[in-house]
Amino acid sequence: MKITNLLTMAIGAFFLSAATNAQNTFQKEEFKQWAQTPPMGWNSWDCYGPTVEEHEVKANADYMAKELKKFGWEYVVVDIRWFVENDKAGGYNQTDPRYVIDQYGRYLPAVNRFPSAKDGQGFKPLADYIHKKGLKFGIHIMRGIPKKAVEEKMPIKGANGITADQIYSTALQCEWLRDNYTVVADKPGAQEYYNSIFELYAQWGVDFIKIDDLSRPYHEGEINLIRNAIDKCGRKIVLSTSPGETPISAAPHVSTHANMWRMVDDVWDTWPHITHLMDVAQKWYPYIAPGTWPDCDMIPLGRISIRGERGNDRMTRLTKDEQYTLITFFNIFKSPLFFGGDLPSNDAFTLSLLTNKELAKMHNESTAVKQLFQKDGKIAVTSKNAKDGSVYLALFNISDKDSQKVSVNLSDLGISGTAEVLNMWTGEKSKLNSKEIGADLRPHASVLYQLKSKK
Repeated sequence: MKITNLLTMAIGAFFLSAATNAQNTFQKEEFKQWAQTPPMGWNSWDCYGPTVEEHEVKANADYMAKELKKFGWEYVVVDIRWFVENDKAGGYNQTDPRYVIDQYGRYLPAVNRFPSAKDGQGFKPLADYIHKKGLKFGIHIMRGIPKKAVEEKMPIKGANGITADQIYSTALQCEWLRDNYTVVADKPGAQEYYNSIFELYAQWGVDFIKIDDLSRPYHEGEINLIRNAIDKCGRKIVLSTSPGETPISAAPHVSTHANMWRMVDDVWDTWPHITHLMDVAQKWYPYIAPGTWPDCDMIPLGRISIRGERGNDRMTRLTKDEQYTLITFFNIFKSPLFFGGDLPSNDAFTLSLLTNKELAKMHNESTAVKQLFQKDGKIAVTSKNAKDGSVYLALFNISDKDSQKVSVNLSDLGISGTAEVLNMWTGEKSKLNSKEIGADLRPHASVLYQLKSKK
């Protein structure tokens, strides 16, 4: 009888352990469900740098709700240093920053820039405004713990008397922004600090967070703390790690801890930024998957640098051909799409780049994204739509001087016989009877096709 009882207990313990492990695995993987398609939205960085104000955020949210929401655009993200009262564009660390921070070393919105944050309300009123429009709200933060919290030995909420000066290190401090120190991941109180800030963000109604200075060098310890804190906070918060270049050696880790991660540094409105992105992206195609997305960075189109970090107030310097090339590549690569320009300043052409129904369908539904080639100034990228059987093909001429034909064999696309072809930018339809498909493209130009096989 005793042996039977022991055996029963052992079997029960085995199945309990298996169930617990399965539940833990589910919890760890659940975050991928929050971004099954690549996130799409607006970010304040390209147009307002570290100076965006509440009325500007609301104006962009209003525009998104009216013009873009029906095409899948939904996130409105307040970028860097929303907690500094006296910041200005044109570089960091040039003034004595007036931080807004609570008693637990957690940054709060500067009320002179975000009036609705008064009386300790934080970003909740702004998040509520955005949520009422059927949109989602996001913020940017820097990795680490505020220097001010360390210097003043502020207590860490929930850490039983541990203070900020007990969990920090000056090692690996961000080189370009000195607001924070590194959090030492294995220190008692380190997890509690990240738990405390995400508890606050969940109370505000944050749906998306971009965390800077995580990727180069790759801060695996702090990313683990962040992932744990998000999973414990009780709110679905999409995690974007930034900036690049995220090392490809970190791909197994970042793809199981973040919803999106930057492949390169900031992409601005110059052609070399685009070609560099296309080059680096070659190694990331195998990691394009539902819930976890390699990120091409923000879209530097429309009106940018109103109070930004790169140049004067302007409409993008990219030519129309280059703008088509950028937006085509971002979409067929299935990158998250975060528009960097001031949305209310859009002209008709810029708006047309963001409201193409067939493009939006491809971005949401396509699978099996792969590059066919990148050589001699020519690039071909393809993907498939299992729902309607179509094949997508983007062709690019990235050479600087010469027009040239870029083409692929239909057999490389899995198509035999004739095919119906849709030019996804012009809407032109045609039938293809030859064994290849291609286009004569000007320098920096591209074309995007949808093909359906007709046997």
